[in-house]
Amino acid sequence: MTGMSILSLNGVSKGYGEGAARAEVLKDIDLEVRDGEFLAILGFSGTGKTTLINLLAGLEHPDSGEARFRGAPIAGPGPERGLVFQSYSLMPWLTVERNVALAVDAVHGRSSRAERRALVRRYVGMVGLGHALDRRPAELSGGMRQRVSVARALAMNPEVLLLDEPLSALDALTRANLQDEIERIWEGSAEDGGRKTVVLITNDVDEAILLADRIVTLTPEGRLGTEFAVPLARPRDRTAVNHDADYKRLRARVTQYLMDIGIAAKAGGTRRLPDVTPLHALPRAYAEAAKAHSDERYLHYSKLSKIYPTPKGPLTVVEEFDLTLARGEFVSLIGHSGCGKSTVLTMTAGLNEISEGAIVLDGKHVTDADPERAVVFQSPSLFPWLTARENVAVGVDRVYPRASRAERGDVVDHYLERVGLADAMNKPAAELSNGMKQRVGIARAFALSPKLLLLDEPFGMLDSLTRWELQEVLMEVWSRTRVTTVCVTHDVDEAILLADRVVMMTNGPRARIGRIMEVDLPRPRSRKALLEHPDYYGYREELLGFLAEYEHGHAAKPSKKEAA
Repeated sequence: MTGMSILSLNGVSKGYGEGAARAEVLKDIDLEVRDGEFLAILGFSGTGKTTLINLLAGLEHPDSGEARFRGAPIAGPGPERGLVFQSYSLMPWLTVERNVALAVDAVHGRSSRAERRALVRRYVGMVGLGHALDRRPAELSGGMRQRVSVARALAMNPEVLLLDEPLSALDALTRANLQDEIERIWEGSAEDGGRKTVVLITNDVDEAILLADRIVTLTPEGRLGTEFAVPLARPRDRTAVNHDADYKRLRARVTQYLMDIGIAAKAGGTRRLPDVTPLHALPRAYAEAAKAHSDERYLHYSKLSKIYPTPKGPLTVVEEFDLTLARGEFVSLIGHSGCGKSTVLTMTAGLNEISEGAIVLDGKHVTDADPERAVVFQSPSLFPWLTARENVAVGVDRVYPRASRAERGDVVDHYLERVGLADAMNKPAAELSNGMKQRVGIARAFALSPKLLLLDEPFGMLDSLTRWELQEVLMEVWSRTRVTTVCVTHDVDEAILLADRVVMMTNGPRARIGRIMEVDLPRPRSRKALLEHPDYYGYREELLGFLAEYEHGHAAKPSKKEAA
């Protein structure tokens, strides 16, 4: 049970800048954190989450109001409040052991060297890095570096653990494993004084529900929004909760609330798309004759393999990938990091040489890059000195050489309007937010009128709200073009929301297709409709179950259809 208040913000406001340039980030915040509570503060970029946790940590001070710890004003940082940032903040020249020892030495300076070393090894062991004591940060994955940050915070044995989006830059599997460890750390042990208090800043609805006792939301205006109690019994299994009616209701309520307060009305745009033919389009008579033969096998992967030479001999990353897509189909590729998803995509784009097998698109072998295959990467790769319109025009001018300048301009403007950039067409790319840059990347891809659209985790670097909004944008534009699409993702909900089929890949090396799931959900789709559909959580459970089995290195069980 949680007890009396341990942390509080009373009438707190905080802003930055002077005069007309001043921005009020937090406004009149009243917040109580109870002793032993796991509190999640849920909001999206720009809502003041990091400012709020910095106030609790004592790294910043309110412009008005007061921040208190156990009833006393917070004057600055203290060892009783351990903070883990989104970025790792490790000393790159020190080993894992020495990075954690910095905290141990600061708090336990009077203990003997042997006692301090034992403490370091204990906390490093708690986050599963006992095997990496002598490695430096550059030798560690992102997930391992974040584990070191958590171990360093724990080494101070704080009463309160403050977590500022510590998992947002990690892949889904690493994120899930660290979520489980954070919950165990919160539960505590008799040796560490029992249950801790945790305040977690996040933009991930599932993370908040799986971990927290209570969810507090922040609005785009920097005020506290609706509060949600989390009534789910512990422990909470991320696969089993798909059967829990309380989980489904809470997830739908929180998601819908955030969408209601956060997603601005999209710019519709009225520009008509001109009737112009791209360079790679077949002559009409030939296209009609070929259509009956090619539509069901529009994109075909035949025993596709990728082998890299290494000092220890050939390394097979992808082995005998066999898949056929119909014209106009949307397929998602999902699997753990290192399963070869992006390798398949880059070979399809012609950016990575095929080692064995073949890829055939519309009757023609893929051998090198071509604008008939448009790619949207995780980072959109814009020319920073060109405007949004000029970035899209670069490809359009090449693909529509017989169109007039005005017609090509209409193509560019049509797709920029469709992705909600009607008012930002003439801004240089360097001045655009990450979400706006990715909109330009999507507009550029569709404007090429490609035969095949390839998406390589296009929303992976964006916060959840921007990701949701751009998924809706992508679905809206795709529904008009029905371009054949392959999307690499590690996001289960994204895979289901977008795809006609989800292709699940086994772990690498020698990654293969492990299972294919048909997604029989009506189109057009929206996130709200998806959460309310009776079949949605069944699809979600099948995907999560597959990923969980491969997490532990097991062969996945056949699907219900395969078993039958």
